Amino acid sequence: MARDDSRVVAPALFPGEEPGELSLRPRKLAEFPGQTRVKEQLAIFLEAARSRGEPVDHILFYGPPGLGKTTLAHIVAAEMGVQIRMTSGPAIERAGDLAAILTGLKEGDVLFIDEIHRLHPTVTEILYPAMEDFALDIVIGRGPGARSLRLDLPPFTLVGATTRPGSLGGPLRDRFGVVLHLAFYEPAELEAILLRSAGVLGVPLSPEAAAEVARRSRGTPRVANRLLRRLRDVAQVKGKGTIDLELAREALSFLGVDHLGLDPVDRRLMETIARHYGGGPVGLEAVAAAIGEEASTLEDVYEPYLLQKGLLRRTARGRMLAPEGFRHLGLEIPAGQLGFFGEEEGPG
Repeated sequence: MARDDSRVVAPALFPGEEPGELSLRPRKLAEFPGQTRVKEQLAIFLEAARSRGEPVDHILFYGPPGLGKTTLAHIVAAEMGVQIRMTSGPAIERAGDLAAILTGLKEGDVLFIDEIHRLHPTVTEILYPAMEDFALDIVIGRGPGARSLRLDLPPFTLVGATTRPGSLGGPLRDRFGVVLHLAFYEPAELEAILLRSAGVLGVPLSPEAAAEVARRSRGTPRVANRLLRRLRDVAQVKGKGTIDLELAREALSFLGVDHLGLDPVDRRLMETIARHYGGGPVGLEAVAAAIGEEASTLEDVYEPYLLQKGLLRRTARGRMLAPEGFRHLGLEIPAGQLGFFGEEEGPG
């Protein structure tokens, strides 16, 4: 497959980005920060596919939200010199919707499906022959007179992104030749991202302020960049346009982001388990109803970071607030929980 530079993704804007503002997303694999192991593997697979003149194998990115799955999908298309077609699992309601997308692809194109775990089973069935044989099976008519028609598709690359790899059916998951896990970022990596983003946005950011924001960004570039934009607003209105350490701390406190990066929803979740359910165990649906959030939002967006920081625990009987969670809230561990946690006494 020869590289066609006329079909490279335009570097102006990604979907959802504001016109007139430069994108904070890296455009090349070499510019992508962090995720060293993922980048090393991906670089080899892309180079091998280019040298053979073939589309790269189907790729599945999984991990918590905001770690760069969509950005990597665009980078794959840019590195291969092809177009990218974007959609999401919930947006494809019928098999015909996916068939229309597939028949519109050109050779080597990248089809990116976000939240691929939310594809309807009937839609997923169409993907099997499309991924394996680059063919589309269409049934014409109904009943005894129905017949099957197979349409050939140009070779393409399917890039899927999911926060719930366990929700993907085995037959679909096994058809991805490359499966890559994106992990939370280290503070030093987020600090580098923030300094780069500040340069793109044209806002002065001191290294000390970048380090402070990085520590409170939940290991997630999307959160770091969102906080940077809000700090830019505060610096513009209340400061002198420069984000220093003092302004960063004041603005983060104003935004309700504490020293661990927890926001009001995190703390409300933890406090609900601690105060209403004695620290747990309690079912996720009960907690979601108590704080007015969707259970899926808590599970996909908030729980992964709380689990990683050791503030929350998942058990067979439900969620429990860990000792560090009680300490973070300044609460004593209930007497009934001490034996379970192996603690001799509650905090101070």
